[in-house]
Amino acid sequence: MKIIKEFKEFALKGNVIDLAVGVVIGAAFSQLTNSVVKDIIMPPIGLLLGKVDFKDLYFNLSGGEYQTLTAAQEAGAVTINYGLFINTIIGFLITAWAIFLMIKLINRMRRQQEKKPQKTETTKPCAFCFSNIPLQATRCPNCTSQFS
Repeated sequence: MKIIKEFKEFALKGNVIDLAVGVVIGAAFSQLTNSVVKDIIMPPIGLLLGKVDFKDLYFNLSGGEYQTLTAAQEAGAVTINYGLFINTIIGFLITAWAIFLMIKLINRMRRQQEKKPQKTETTKPCAFCFSNIPLQATRCPNCTSQFS
């Protein structure tokens, strides 16, 4: 029972929950990035390079001719899929750039927060009645205690 209690304390700590949320958001962001690369960026690039579909770019190490990578894989051919690798590299670069921009924004907000002037105290507590009185006061207006 003690181990269950310890696990519960661990799992409910803020850092673990923040990490879990980050993983879920990261997975969703990864799907978004993959779609941007596959569906938006690569088709125009392929069109500019002579109607090339990057996902079908591969080296066949087994010999034989196949129209597409899917056909080669279904036939059991050994392939080096450099087109898919190019798509993955572009997806990584987009993800890294987005994370860089997000960290840059967070750091800027932190610096602005640090630059804000700290609020200076204008009152002090009365040692007798614990009410707040102005720093310059020599007598408490509530209990009439004198200060030096």
